[in-house]
Amino acid sequence: MSIEPDWEQYRAFLAVLREGSLSAAARALAIAQPTMRRRIEDLEAQLGTALFTRTPGGLQPTETGLALRGHAEAMALAAAALIRSASSEAGEIAGTVRVSASEVIAVEILPPMLARLQAAHPALVIELSPSNRNEDVLRREADVAVRMVAPVQTALIARRAGAVRLGLHARRDYLARRGMPETLEAMRGHALIGVERDSPVLRALRASGLPMAIEDCCFRSDSDLAQLAAIRAGLGIGICQSALAARDPALRPVLPGAFGFDLETWIVCHENLRNVARVRAVFDALVRGLSDYAGTRVVG
Repeated sequence: MSIEPDWEQYRAFLAVLREGSLSAAARALAIAQPTMRRRIEDLEAQLGTALFTRTPGGLQPTETGLALRGHAEAMALAAAALIRSASSEAGEIAGTVRVSASEVIAVEILPPMLARLQAAHPALVIELSPSNRNEDVLRREADVAVRMVAPVQTALIARRAGAVRLGLHARRDYLARRGMPETLEAMRGHALIGVERDSPVLRALRASGLPMAIEDCCFRSDSDLAQLAAIRAGLGIGICQSALAARDPALRPVLPGAFGFDLETWIVCHENLRNVARVRAVFDALVRGLSDYAGTRVVG
């Protein structure tokens, strides 16, 4: 009778895939390196195939190893979701809820909302994932997600929180030195903050009448947080959320009548979690909080 591999073996396999070596994977899982090696060897023996080859640069997955990666990651997501599901009774606003949102929303906007929620429900634990990659709610990578596009999957529950306005902004002292541009074309003479690669924001600028290229930017980053930090530091003119910029008296909108666009904001969770009290509490709190934020009236 064959023995099926256990989760700890697949967990070790996934750690080596992610870390690239037995020693690094052992440190990541806080186990001894011989234990890590034994788990990989046992998994290979039970599957009857090699999963890694040794190279000067570390362990490289074989074709079979690469083919198993998706299955192992699905197991890891299921295990994490199981632990969160078991963290409290379904009817209690307690236990762990994983929230996914874009970098700026997660770092700049959500913490005060989550602080109020946890003050009301001290037994609630929030795992916050700041990422511009849409974590998959269907696969339970996150319990609740903030998305800037309407979901199309029928198994998801979604509520629209409104539209977040984006516009051009700069520090007042930068504009005092360089002057306020009167037109989009006049921005060519300014220090611009932009992206490293082509993006929807760059295409929106071009569609608005500014034939802007990546090469025109003196500061480039694909991180929205880095761009926001550059605007706040006075490096030049860049794009950020208008309601967020309005909180900072040092920032001023640039050509708000000539350029701007809206990001639809949705709160999403899996339909199977709609009646889990802790998930519902987080979902409803984010709908309320982001609806208020998206409805902020910005005065230039």
